[in-house]
Amino acid sequence: MKVLAVDDDSISRLAIAHALKKAGYEVLLAGDGREALNLLQAHPIQLVVSDWSMPNLNGLELCRAVRNADLRRFVYFILLTGHSEPQDVVDGLEAGADDFIAKPFNPAELMLRVNVGRRIVALETRDLTIFTMAKLAEARDSETGAHLERIRGYSRVLAQWIFRHGRGGRKIDEEYVRLLCETCPLHDIGKIAIPDRILLKPGRLDQDEFEIIKTHTTIGARMLDAALVEFPNADFLRMARDIALSHHERYDGGGYPQGLAGEAIPLCARIVAVADVYDALTSKRVYKDAFGHASAATRITEESKRHFDPEVVAAFLAEERRFTAIRAEYAEEIARAPVEKAAASFTLAHVKDHL
Repeated sequence: MKVLAVDDDSISRLAIAHALKKAGYEVLLAGDGREALNLLQAHPIQLVVSDWSMPNLNGLELCRAVRNADLRRFVYFILLTGHSEPQDVVDGLEAGADDFIAKPFNPAELMLRVNVGRRIVALETRDLTIFTMAKLAEARDSETGAHLERIRGYSRVLAQWIFRHGRGGRKIDEEYVRLLCETCPLHDIGKIAIPDRILLKPGRLDQDEFEIIKTHTTIGARMLDAALVEFPNADFLRMARDIALSHHERYDGGGYPQGLAGEAIPLCARIVAVADVYDALTSKRVYKDAFGHASAATRITEESKRHFDPEVVAAFLAEERRFTAIRAEYAEEIARAPVEKAAASFTLAHVKDHL
């Protein structure tokens, strides 16, 4: 993350920079508020540590200018100040400051407060991006809301099992599981660019239509890549991109868009692939009735080592009760009496056309 240190005193400015660089931050320096504002407009800086008392544009005025500027991002603002009167704190908060550090500052305290700011920036960026993009997808399909909640629930169950029991757990931790749950609703974000005549077609797609719907993976990845340009340190965007691009890859290499196979497919995408297909099978869609859980489980099991990572299938089979509980919780969009007879004549290929 880029941090901007602003102080007219060169010794204080270098002391701030030294502490930040030691902790791994990329630091830009400004000697006054006007120089700082120019840097903020030229660089994707999201955290500012600024002295209060400076010539030209002081810290309070800089903070107000940042809040009024059209920077298209949230900036966390820490004021370094010798002002300790209650009214000074009120003035700082009214100007938009997020935190205060007394001068002369303690480097350990500075780092604690900067790290808090970094976490808040990450949450602000993540929540805003996910909310905005998920709403875009929801606008195309009235059933998307419940679908996204089910995908989130199924993906969480699978990731938690792999974290606790699976070989893939060596690659993930609790933060990985949390990121997966937050980003998996963006798996089909690219479908906002697919025409309704194809997206909502009540039947099998012809070859040309199928080629068009397949592009939702690369379209979604491009959208998330564009967001990464603005927020290059946002790990959640990288995971969201991996999911959007690769959740239609097959474990045997027969999927799209890149024909990846096995562990070359990101684990997050392998997890979402099972969650997405299970939800598609057990949900009523414009082109089919809902499968029952037993039929869906049979088809997923049959596709182990072909369509799906066998470890993720093992997680699914170990957690079937939790899957059925999530399905029941968000059942308003699912046929409550699944038609097993109809499902029997409807193959997984039909469903995959529309995924």
